Amino acid sequence: MRGLSKIRVLIVDDSILFRQILERELTNDLNIDVVGTAADADDAMKKIQSLRPDVVTLDVEMPKQNGVEFLKRLMAAYPLPVVVVSSHPVSALNALDDGAIDFVKKPEFQSSSDLRGFMSELTIKIKIASAARITKKCLVSSPNFDLMSLTKQADNAPIIAIGASTGGTEAILSIIRDLPPTTPGIIVVQHMPPVFTNMYAQRLDKLCQMHVHEARDKDRVVPGTVLIAAGEYHLRLAKDTQGYYVKSEKGAKVSGHCPSVDVMFDSVAEVAGKKAIGIILTGMGSDGAAGLTK
Repeated sequence: MRGLSKIRVLIVDDSILFRQILERELTNDLNIDVVGTAADADDAMKKIQSLRPDVVTLDVEMPKQNGVEFLKRLMAAYPLPVVVVSSHPVSALNALDDGAIDFVKKPEFQSSSDLRGFMSELTIKIKIASAARITKKCLVSSPNFDLMSLTKQADNAPIIAIGASTGGTEAILSIIRDLPPTTPGIIVVQHMPPVFTNMYAQRLDKLCQMHVHEARDKDRVVPGTVLIAAGEYHLRLAKDTQGYYVKSEKGAKVSGHCPSVDVMFDSVAEVAGKKAIGIILTGMGSDGAAGLTK
């Protein structure tokens, strides 16, 4: 958070109705000041220059210039924390490559609870984004510890469990990108909706030396493999005579989420015990704190 000053937000979306909804709902938060709205990329760039917002919310489907192209242009000229608001998983994940802090899936507005849940997530992500330090085309802050050393501990730490929420998509990538195929098996819970988790896993698989895919029930946890929990499915570690594997099962939200980091960490503590390493990264809420203690 930015001390006592309000977070200045610019809303960029081609739908006047959606702009009005976001402006109305965000204004209800005492820590946020909506300084303006924009309907397209050109309008947004002019208002960014004149209004100097702290955070931009950005739709990726816009006329004249799509949001991803605009994001590239923005990061080259005026680096700012950007939270993408989109119903298109491919475009949203592409935006992360070009400097966006995080994304929120647009709601379908089938009920009032859809709006409440969406606004709660967006508001928290705006607040977290406001604290990010952005430089041209890249995020400055990244994990400052060396996980390469884990490859030397394969016998003592055959399981690595990583939990993350807001901002975690890029943090996870920065950790596992250069880990060699000899690295112990890794299981990951990243708070993310269905469909997005599979697209995210495919993206990581293209960028990393380890093999990454969305977890399926009974997938084996083996060296050189990273399993990403599927959206709306809890991920639990299990063990049989052949070694470690995962259970991927639907269930009620735990600590406010499904998949839940606490659920994964609890199972890792029970099944692997001291032969595991737990890592918790950037995020919203407290999911994972109790599990990491175990």
